[in-house]
This record gives sequence, structure tokens and C-alpha cells, in this order.
Amino acid sequence: MKILITGNMGYVGPVLVRHLRCRYPEARLVGFDMGYFAHCLTGAQSVPEALLDEQHFGDVRRFPASLLGDVDAVVHLAAVSNDPMGKTFEEVTYQINYDASVQLARQARAAGVKSFVFASSCSVYGCADEGARTETSAVDPLTAYAKSKVLAEQELQQLGSRDFKITCLRFGTACGMSDRLRLDLVLNDFVASAVAARRITILSDGSPWRPLIHVSDMARAIEWAIGRDVGDGGEFLVLNTGSDVWNYQVRALAEAVAQALPGTEVSINTSAQPDKRSYRVDFSRFRELAPNHQPRVSLAEAIAGLRAGLEQMSFSDQDFRKSQLMRLNTLVSLRDRKLLDENLQWTAKATAPTPE
Repeated sequence: MKILITGNMGYVGPVLVRHLRCRYPEARLVGFDMGYFAHCLTGAQSVPEALLDEQHFGDVRRFPASLLGDVDAVVHLAAVSNDPMGKTFEEVTYQINYDASVQLARQARAAGVKSFVFASSCSVYGCADEGARTETSAVDPLTAYAKSKVLAEQELQQLGSRDFKITCLRFGTACGMSDRLRLDLVLNDFVASAVAARRITILSDGSPWRPLIHVSDMARAIEWAIGRDVGDGGEFLVLNTGSDVWNYQVRALAEAVAQALPGTEVSINTSAQPDKRSYRVDFSRFRELAPNHQPRVSLAEAIAGLRAGLEQMSFSDQDFRKSQLMRLNTLVSLRDRKLLDENLQWTAKATAPTPE
């Protein structure tokens, strides 16, 4: 088996690569990434890409079709991956998350790839306070990131066939330790705040609902999607991916972290405007289709793993929201240093030799 993973040098990629290497030790694993966050290693014992058979660098907007030869499955993680980045780089978000995703799927189908796994998001539900959302519920994307995922899903639906199954996994908000940790994710932020300062500041009123999923459970779901039979969900499948017990209000997450790290104070901005992004999600279809690949990590285990990973890094940065552990900061820094242009493409300066 040959599996191509785009965006493998982000937050989820290192965890997924390790999982697939364990599950398919004889598989040929190929990575393709722009390299924006290659340097953002966090406590890694080795470079994650050492587990791959090949690592290629390039822009998914100009994906070389030659890399799809003999590929059995494509796992498409590459994306402008959250709302703040989508707001700052809105046009690029649509280029990468929508246009390039659909084009890659077309290339993969033409090359004879059998399985295409698209990392989508439960954020497509937007504002949905009236009940848990199912795959047949109306979507209400509120941000460029969420809108780009909806547009991609709609176009991908036209491409599925008996010989080219497409699985769009609508993941909850990711969390957990990784060799390229992100702290611009709600649970990761709270644990980092507790470790560094024993204080968690909730910037909203704490009432919004969020479904979460641990990165290792994301990897298990992707493994299932790669190998699922067309009879399990059809030629094209959109699937809420997570667990019902991982639907939490933001303030409940903060309280769970404070309980796990005694002495942590929780501060809620009661005067803040309500966050319109609030949704609970029904994951019953995922339980039905993938009973052997259900989430295993509990909230307490996720918090403990993050704490252990951060402490192993000797993490103490109370001002981490200004650091490269926030993905938007990394992109803005690269742009401001003229290494990336406004279209998030590497510039000539990025490839210039270092003066001796």
C-alpha cells in the first residue's frame, strides 16, 4: 500500500504518520508539505518525517500529478487551518482549502487512487444551539475557514465513484500533544495557561459548546477512512468524527483543567460578547460505521498528556499567545520577514544563501 499525506508537517501529521507506520509497517508513506511549520518542533525526540519513505516539499495549489503514481490513498490534511488564519489570509484560505483540495481530488481520481480522505471540520455548523447536529443538519459556516470546508465538500461530492471513494471527516476541535504542538486550540491553550501561570483566562463568556477530539483518535479515524468499504457509507461520505461525550462548554473545559492542575484560577470575561460559534454534534453515524475505530482518549488523559508534554519541554511562557506555538504568528512572522509573500508562497529571500 502507498499512502500520500498532504500537510504532514503540521499538528496532526506527526501523530498520523506514527500511527500509520505502526498499523501498516510495510506501507510506503509519502509526505507533501509547504514547510511553513517544519521548524515548530515541540519536545520531539526525532524528526517525525524520519518515519516516512519520502518527503516532498511544495505548494498544494500546484500539486505535481507525478507524485500520485501507484498511490492507493490520499490523506488531505493541507489547509489554512483555523479561523484567525482564515481571517488574515482569506483569499489564500479559499485557494488552498477549497480550490486546491478539489483539484487534488480530480488529479487523484485520474491517477487511479482508490481512497481520498478529506480533513473537514464540525465548525461548518457555526451557530447551532438548538440541538446536536447530524450530517443531514443544515450547515451555517461563519468564517472563511468553515466556508472553505463546506465548498470543498460540495464539490467533492461530484467526484466519488465505485473506484474512487471519498470520505470527508468532520472533526471536532483537535487537542492533545504532538511533535508540532499548537496552542491556538481551546484545550491546549487552557493546559498551557495552567502549566505556565496557574491561571486560565476565558476570552468569551464560556458558554459556547465545542466538540473535541484527540489527535491520536483523529489518526484512528483516518486509518478507518483509508480502508473503509464503499458499502460502509457509500462512494461519497460526510461523517461527523468524534464522540458524544466530548461535547463540552468552554467553561467546563477550563474547570476540568483547573481540577487536574490544583491551584489554577479560572477567569471568565462575563462582559464579553457571546461567541456565535457554538455547536454540539451527534456522532452516532460514526459509531455505527466505525465501531472498531472509536475515540479512546478521555478528557482527563488528554489534559494529563498535554501537561506531561509541556513540562518535559520545561514550558513556562506565560506570554505564549505571542509565540510560534500560535500558527498565525508563525505565518505573519514569515511574511513580515519577507520569506513569504501575501499569497503565502515562498519568496526569493527564503531561498537566498546566508551571508558568510
